[in-house]
Amino acid sequence: MPSGTRSGTDIRDGHIGLAVTIIALIVIAIASGPKVPFIVAGCFTAWFILVLSVVHILGGRGREAVKRAYVATFWWGDYLTP
Repeated sequence: MPSGTRSGTDIRDGHIGLAVTIIALIVIAIASGPKVPFIVAGCFTAWFILVLSVVHILGGRGREAVKRAYVATFWWGDYLTP
């Protein structure tokens, strides 16, 4: 992805998705204990590692690969912003 307006927006959306995920995990931990949030966090981590591996196989390297995997994991933050 070239550095441009859309890339910056994608990262912002990823940050929003990550923040909502963390808040939801904290609320779930308070309501049900630590078991369920650890399972959900593990699923997000596994997804991130899977996407990072695919991006790396397809030629992404370094910071750009991590950024693409981060956006692919938390892209849904775009739906929470106007």
